[in-house]
Amino acid sequence: MWLKPEEILLKNALKLWVTEKHNEYFVLQRRRGSGEGGGGLTGRLVGTLDAVLDSTSKVAPFRILHHTPDSQVYWSIACGVTKEEIGQHWDWLLQNVMRTLSVFDSSEDITSFVQGKIRGLIAEEGKTSHVLEDDPEKFREAHLRFENWFSLPPEEKLVTYYACTYWKGKVPCQGWLYLSTNFLCFYSYLLGAEVKLVISWDEIWRLEKTSNVILTESVHVVARGEDHYFSMLLHLNETFVIMEQLADYTIKRLFDKEAFEGEGALSDPLHVTKRGLEAHAKSEQFRTFFRLPKEENLLEVHESFLWVPFSHLNTLGKICLSENYLCFASQDGSQCHVIVPMREVVNVEKPDSGSHAVTVSVRGKRALRLTEVRDYRRLATTIRDRCGIGASPQHSASAEVIRGECQSLINHFEDNPEDVTLMVGQRDGGKAVSTEALMTVFHPQDVENLDPKMLKEKMKEQSWNIHFSEYGRGTCMLFTRKTRDLIVRGVPEALRGELWMLFSGAVNDMAARPGYYAELVDQSLGTSTLATEEIERDLHRSLPDHPAFQSDTGISALRRVLTAYAYRNPKIGYCQAMNILTSVLLLYAKEEEAFWLLVAVCERMLPDYFNRRIIGALVDQAVFEDLIRENLPQLVENMTDLSFFSSVSLSWFLTLFISVLPIESAVNVVDCFFYDGIKAILQLGLAVLDYNVDALIGCHDDAEAVTVLNKFFESVTNKDSPLPPTVQQAPVGNNANSAHSNVDISELIRESYEKYGHVRSEEVESSRKRNKLFVIQTLEDTTKQNVIRVVSQEVQLTAGQLDELYNLFKRQHFLSCYWTMKSPALLHHDPSLAYLEQYQLGFQQFSVLFSLLEPWAFCTNGSTLSRWVFRLIDENQDGLVNFKEFSCALDNLYCGSFTKKLKFLFKLHLPPAFTGSPLHLQEQKVPNFFPATDGCPHLSRIPDFDLPEDGVIKKSPERGRGKVDLQAYLKQWQNEILRKEESIKDLPRINQAQFIQFSKTLYNIFHGDAAEESLYRAVARVTGLLLLMEEAGRRLQEAGGPSGAGPRETGAEPPEADWSFSFEQILASLLNEPAVVGFFERRVDVDEKVSRAQAAQLKLTGNSK
Repeated sequence: MWLKPEEILLKNALKLWVTEKHNEYFVLQRRRGSGEGGGGLTGRLVGTLDAVLDSTSKVAPFRILHHTPDSQVYWSIACGVTKEEIGQHWDWLLQNVMRTLSVFDSSEDITSFVQGKIRGLIAEEGKTSHVLEDDPEKFREAHLRFENWFSLPPEEKLVTYYACTYWKGKVPCQGWLYLSTNFLCFYSYLLGAEVKLVISWDEIWRLEKTSNVILTESVHVVARGEDHYFSMLLHLNETFVIMEQLADYTIKRLFDKEAFEGEGALSDPLHVTKRGLEAHAKSEQFRTFFRLPKEENLLEVHESFLWVPFSHLNTLGKICLSENYLCFASQDGSQCHVIVPMREVVNVEKPDSGSHAVTVSVRGKRALRLTEVRDYRRLATTIRDRCGIGASPQHSASAEVIRGECQSLINHFEDNPEDVTLMVGQRDGGKAVSTEALMTVFHPQDVENLDPKMLKEKMKEQSWNIHFSEYGRGTCMLFTRKTRDLIVRGVPEALRGELWMLFSGAVNDMAARPGYYAELVDQSLGTSTLATEEIERDLHRSLPDHPAFQSDTGISALRRVLTAYAYRNPKIGYCQAMNILTSVLLLYAKEEEAFWLLVAVCERMLPDYFNRRIIGALVDQAVFEDLIRENLPQLVENMTDLSFFSSVSLSWFLTLFISVLPIESAVNVVDCFFYDGIKAILQLGLAVLDYNVDALIGCHDDAEAVTVLNKFFESVTNKDSPLPPTVQQAPVGNNANSAHSNVDISELIRESYEKYGHVRSEEVESSRKRNKLFVIQTLEDTTKQNVIRVVSQEVQLTAGQLDELYNLFKRQHFLSCYWTMKSPALLHHDPSLAYLEQYQLGFQQFSVLFSLLEPWAFCTNGSTLSRWVFRLIDENQDGLVNFKEFSCALDNLYCGSFTKKLKFLFKLHLPPAFTGSPLHLQEQKVPNFFPATDGCPHLSRIPDFDLPEDGVIKKSPERGRGKVDLQAYLKQWQNEILRKEESIKDLPRINQAQFIQFSKTLYNIFHGDAAEESLYRAVARVTGLLLLMEEAGRRLQEAGGPSGAGPRETGAEPPEADWSFSFEQILASLLNEPAVVGFFERRVDVDEKVSRAQAAQLKLTGNSK
């Protein structure tokens, strides 16, 4: 590797280098202790010095120096790991530089020329490099060490590295921590003791910052059941954040194949950088705080003051600019923030150079004045460009153009009135979209009603109207502490839908895609999927006591929204609890608004909640447990197992308390949720437990605790609700018999904010990240145990061996996904499938793993025979093999009897495994598995599939769309139940070509065995005997025929093309050969095979790429 020329004053400092070659201008040196004669005390001391001082020479034991005869100064210009590598650099210098140096007169000119040449070479290399670090030269040296020390595949991308101490037990090891796209690595070398650690991010269970008496601050990593501590980090917080980002990136990429679509910096794992991770994290935080669509990215940040009219003060904060939004948040994040969609900006006034101010005018005759902006001119220009408007003098012309376009639209709709219905999505009467909230239809407010509750409702509306007059209304409204105070007191019924849309960000989603919901309704209605069947089953279970859902109006609206969402997002499709949430949304929002609110909840505010594994809900349960430990110590002291609260509170989180509280009280909780997110639900959960802490401590079992909480929820009322008794769900008139006095929901919410309002959203997000790894790994472990339980009933392998095999199988699946986003295994990984189908291997991955585990040395990686094994065990012939199919095959080869092993080999030479000629598959494409169906009648029954590009037939349709053939599933299950042990008499006969290949396979298996010669002789004897038997049988058949002349006259068909053997004949013949029987019945050390496979898996996978 060429190095940026650096001056070295002492060429033999401390005698650490030995000169190998030299000439007038260059010296090639070897590090003492490396190469021939290396090792010993000198080698250990030099190695320790290199590791501790971060010297490149530890991994590059060769270097080239440049000097001139009349100077004592040397310049390092190249280094190399091997003698061959440094030799290439030396030869290049001799051929391309030495001849030129003779023309120079002075030493300074020679040195300047050499340095320029080397810098030019480095610049050329940099054009094809993806290194974007602050110090590319130092990073290149670190990358060289990383590659040499850990021997990972060359595709692995180093992201960053840090000096640190790793604690091996109680012994500190000073070394270097390397963080790459897929691995956490550590290296240390002290006095001959080498410590090397490689952990893949998908193996990590916990990642957290800790401190104790010995280690003041350290990073704690739990992986493979072991604890690892890293301390003495100069930038511990930065290191931990990068580790957290890489772990999260890997988990999302491996478990959610669509997570980084459109993310340029992270879409390719080969090009991931520290800067890309930081930019992604900032954009994600930006979108979460301002509730923006996932397409938005943080582009610019400016510090500034925002003129706040209600306080007559300038509030210090930051301007955040994305593709379509201008946002501002005060420094503490809670005092004031505002979101301005670029579509709402009507003018950007000429920047004020005196106060470095930019004034942005928005619709509704409002303006925001941003002062003390350092780069104010650039900000003004960027906003204008994003909004598509010119500078202030020309804006009037733009306004005229807009007015002209609007008038043309009006004229169009006057001439074509039928297009108006298309704009609102009313395609026909049967699919009409409701344009009113159900509450206004089934419970219109009586304006003349002056009872106390209605008067209080009017006062709330008046308070909000005052708030709107001061802070604005609609998408550009300023969010302040006063806004939260009004939310806690309760939102008026008439404003609830509008404010939900605003606080959740759904108003921006809907504005960005006009007509989208109507299109989805038109496309999805009438489809028949598993999701639609589940929706139909749950429609009448959604708020069944509410009048709105006792009529076809409410049921039809609910059906349309849920079906449209399942069609939009088939990955989620439909999950229970979505119907309850959507029915409440429909009460207060129009149908299209309810759809976008559901999108905001499922995809932004409660990520990963609504799927089969409900990972998001389980993560928040873990966060809730952490908050209980911090805030309710008296409960923790008396209840050792807090998992009870996770199980009992799951419905609280999934339905936002709607399933446990009366509807008139639950909507107040939903108000807070749309404003503060999951933080509001966590706070309220703590307040509920705090309110019942004494009763819970006195409970003797979980059932009693559940009863306490249920009675409490029954006692919660909303004394200010204007809804009539026919709509309210709270019990009336039986409070005397209740153990609890009535609790007003507004008081409960206010108490939750007063006592637990200190819980910050940033802390919740951090706790989510910390607990997500543990939750996912726990679910993965449960999946593994379920798979092993099913497979163990059909194999002789022990549970421990199956456990290790499953780890290898799953790791092989992940390894195929590490360096690409388009791996077939990743594209077809679906956690919603049955346990056995979640992890599957295509042919390339199977071939690598099978070559590591096969019991005999006959199946090298990518061999023809490995393809036959793959086709044989791929029972449903979809181009993917699951763990059950894989482990059953290995069980046959490891633990099967002589007959079973021979039968397995025999079937390898029958269709569909063997097709008569070797195949050279470049990809695991199903068409290549079956090149011809002649002579293979069962192959002709395979249907013609519409194959995807990777050639893998998907086993099940996507959850949200596509017709599910339930009868096919039932038939498949019936066949599984009725499947009987295959008899050797059921096997077809083997023909001439197949028998010849079978004999070759036996020779290949025996090759290299200690008894190879005797085994070869045995195969020859059996082959000869079988041929003699077949010849004798044919002659008897000919002699016993009706006419001996017939066969002689029709001699066109050679008689050798007709012979074949049955499995019984081959088995009987081989049983007479003790050497062959002994070979196949020889015990296979499964544990040793697995252990060797674990050590070689990563290296072999990298070499096979």
